[in-house]
Amino acid sequence: MSEVRKLAAILASDVVGYSRLAGADEDRILARLRALRSDLIDPTIAVHKGRVVKRTGDGAIVEFRSVVDAVRCAIEVQTAMVERNVGVPGDRHIVFRIGIHVGDIVEEADGDLMGDGINIAARLEGVAAPGGICLSEDAYRQVRARPDLAFKDLGQIQLKNIAEPIRVFAIETDLTAHSNSALPRNPAAAAASTAPLSQPDKPSIAVLPFQNMSGDPEQEYFADGIVEEVITALSRFTQLFVIARNSSFAYKGRSVDVKQVGRELGVRYVLEGSVRRAANRVRITGQLIDVSTGRHIWADRFDGELDNIFELQDQVTAMAVGAIAPKIQRAEIDRAQRKLPENLDAYDYYLRGMANIHQWTRASTDEALRLFYKAVELDRDYASAYGMGAFCFVLRKVNAWLNDRSTEIEEGARLARLAVDLGSDEPVALASGGYALAFVAHDLEAGASFLDRARALNPNLAWALLSSGWVKTFLGEPDAAIQELTYVLRLSPLDPHIFRAHGAIALAHFLAGRNDQARASAEMALRQRPSFLPGLRELAAANALAGRLAEAQSAMAKLRALYPSLRVGTVKDWVPFRRGEDLARLEEGLRKAGLPE
Repeated sequence: MSEVRKLAAILASDVVGYSRLAGADEDRILARLRALRSDLIDPTIAVHKGRVVKRTGDGAIVEFRSVVDAVRCAIEVQTAMVERNVGVPGDRHIVFRIGIHVGDIVEEADGDLMGDGINIAARLEGVAAPGGICLSEDAYRQVRARPDLAFKDLGQIQLKNIAEPIRVFAIETDLTAHSNSALPRNPAAAAASTAPLSQPDKPSIAVLPFQNMSGDPEQEYFADGIVEEVITALSRFTQLFVIARNSSFAYKGRSVDVKQVGRELGVRYVLEGSVRRAANRVRITGQLIDVSTGRHIWADRFDGELDNIFELQDQVTAMAVGAIAPKIQRAEIDRAQRKLPENLDAYDYYLRGMANIHQWTRASTDEALRLFYKAVELDRDYASAYGMGAFCFVLRKVNAWLNDRSTEIEEGARLARLAVDLGSDEPVALASGGYALAFVAHDLEAGASFLDRARALNPNLAWALLSSGWVKTFLGEPDAAIQELTYVLRLSPLDPHIFRAHGAIALAHFLAGRNDQARASAEMALRQRPSFLPGLRELAAANALAGRLAEAQSAMAKLRALYPSLRVGTVKDWVPFRRGEDLARLEEGLRKAGLPE
């Protein structure tokens, strides 16, 4: 047989704060670890008839024939480590956590061990105090009668990625008293003494180190790299407060309570995840948690090949960040809408305005504009509020809701210029203000330049990419626009404005002479938003130029019912084309579909 099932005692160990130690002096720490393995850890394991199954970078998984042997080995190692740290500067102490479990495991033909028995031991190590030893209830039963051991019942604990809670016992010794007090403490032990930090005045997030579920220490750098890239990418959203990498990685190797992390770091949201490798494939999972409620507000998984591991890392980062940022905004909007009116500040007015923007109705757009004006009354330098106020005039223009055309276009342009002037380093302000300048004021070159800056500041901001795609279409660059807009569909597939991306793709295909693709994209936009005027416009024009006059006339009838004053002669006021041939093509299509001159 290629594999054998058996019962075994499993010991899992890990160094507390290894990343911090290695970051300070990697060569020295590695040399100390090698020396400890050769003259302390491996000989002690051998004396107690253990077998090292695998090294996990700074730790190990060890198999024993009995729990008694595993516990004796653990105590000897932990006791010896106290002596080994004497005379060593406190910030260089090497301290282990150890977890022990007994259970059913699978031994592969090559001697590797698999199964829940391994996973539970590893998770028990994560809840142990520095210098401590934790046992599962199954392991505890094997040694509880020994008079030379004392235990502390830690109760039922929900271990990470273990389906059922497990009762955990800690061996009571004075070992932890010798461990360096400057080391990061176990979060559970620190809870009572750590005062909650005050919340910043914008949504805040900590990205915790991802768990390496592969049992392959070589994948540790990949898991850490994913987290570092996500932290960097989220930091580009200037409307987010993102905890720095060094603070997040203080929790590496621990089983943590996200609510406690929220209190210790002063954040509202925590992102955690895991990486698992099987052969040449890797699966990365992530979940975003609102720490005030413990509610999961986003979860997803990403699968890929390891042939180009860094390309996969970039893809996961972009997809995760593209999904996380809108989810945080939605959660923040929900929070703001629960507040009483007398408690609102500029940020809350902004969030309530964003909630109305997403409704895409005339009344909600008017209400959004009112709320954005309230936000800038309280904060005269609120660039994003000016930008989204300008975008309200985009909605009025695109949906034919303008009452006083010249006055409203002038006001939209004024707000857009304030947004880009005040928010020169604020991607949302640049994106919304830049698009308003292009579409409302017909200043395509200026709008494009501000959108380029927004994209440079934050390549993962779908809002900027979507607006940039539209402007590239207006500028006569349909293929570049489609490439950008297709990426938006991957980056933010659940965006409430995603129908705008399909509409822009439809226009780009239409201008490039691809009527069938234009029709398909317009239909996709209209399935999500049947009253989307650009979608009806492109559907009518594409069908007309393809000779499908009945379908063209049907789309035109719906378009004219929503925009009765539209004429061929006013299309140039509605759509700001740079190239005359693009305007002429659209006018021809709409004319054939039945739009009056």
